[in-house]
Amino acid sequence: MTRDQFNNNADIIPGQDEDGLNFKLRDDVKNNRGETVYDWLGFEAKTLIDTFIQEVLDNPELRLDFMAYDLNLPDLVEKLEAIGPRLRAVIDDSSKKDKETGILEGHGAKNSSESVASQRLTVAGAQVTRTRFFNLQHHKVLIQRDKQNQAVKVLCGSTNFSFRGLYIQANNVLVFHSSGVAASFGQMFDEAFTEPKAFRHSPLSQSIQTIEHANGPTINVSYSPHRATSLSLDPVVNAINQASSSVFYSIAFLNNMRESPVGVALAELLNRPVFSYGTVNTAGELQVVKPDGTLAVADFAYLAKKAPEPFRTEWAGGKGINIHHKFVVTDFNLASAKVFTGSSNLAPSGEKNNGDHLIMIEDQKIAMAYVIEAIRVFDHLQFRQRMQGVGDVQVLKLLKPTAITGQPAWFTRFYIADSQAKNDRLLFSH
Repeated sequence: MTRDQFNNNADIIPGQDEDGLNFKLRDDVKNNRGETVYDWLGFEAKTLIDTFIQEVLDNPELRLDFMAYDLNLPDLVEKLEAIGPRLRAVIDDSSKKDKETGILEGHGAKNSSESVASQRLTVAGAQVTRTRFFNLQHHKVLIQRDKQNQAVKVLCGSTNFSFRGLYIQANNVLVFHSSGVAASFGQMFDEAFTEPKAFRHSPLSQSIQTIEHANGPTINVSYSPHRATSLSLDPVVNAINQASSSVFYSIAFLNNMRESPVGVALAELLNRPVFSYGTVNTAGELQVVKPDGTLAVADFAYLAKKAPEPFRTEWAGGKGINIHHKFVVTDFNLASAKVFTGSSNLAPSGEKNNGDHLIMIEDQKIAMAYVIEAIRVFDHLQFRQRMQGVGDVQVLKLLKPTAITGQPAWFTRFYIADSQAKNDRLLFSH
């Protein structure tokens, strides 16, 4: 639908990551409501990021702390340059040598967008720290500070500051207006900015920060890297194991962590009477874990061959995964509802070596919001999987009433005993 309403313009994103900072944005590509293609694809995540940075630009008393893994958005980097000396940044410099050529590749390479952006920000007067901690600087964070240098607001989540992260992948962004949450992230930034290699031994990395709010949810935050991965992952595992109603999840790299505590807990759901939906991004494929416990593989190339327009043509966005979420929701319809989200891949190796944050939110309304996203992604991917079982494109037709056709009504299947459809009806009607 996106390509259809924007006249199938294919040149809205760069072909290579390193070309991002020099890419000319196609702000002239708009739909009939006047929205640019970037506003449409980035949706509320883009609005939150743009607004957060613009507030600092508009108020000379505010300062900005910035943490990035991927960084190749030209408009965002230009705004950061304009903030100048009021900006501090921690930017990933992870890299590896090509096995055949020996050339350094990755964020630490001299020609990478992250390195070029770091140089530009330094020239603009910003203070920039490059680090990979012990593997990756994986935070995606913005922190506003007031004129007393107190952290007052924070933006975080799974969304990278890149074309792929903002316009292609399924991701999430959170903004906390809580001074307590902001102060916690502010302390993490100060330590990471000053001496990132020492963070693993910091008291902050060895404990869960609990921030209570009189008229809002309790927020629990853990920061990595830390040696004891159970600190951050045990609460996720326990919530999954103790769930009595449902578990929804979308985890980018779950296929690489099947032996991890979170992976094992999710796998064991298939043997329990607990409703669960899940989406997993595998190498080149998307795996859909259906409520009945069966797995389906969704092939991105399939729709290009079989589906009618406007579904046929998609923006691939270059190399990389399409599902980048990292969240788990337990018992969304109960008072005990919990959401686990952030930049963490929920894997022991990442918790031990990467700079990341993992947040637990105890709030039923927020849990509901994440469940809606989980269902949105699941239904989109299940549509692909179902298409693979259809030989020819079928014409959509409205069903006539049972009195005319003599066939069961569309809703009959939702009342069949012990059926998944009945379970759906009972769970989502509460």
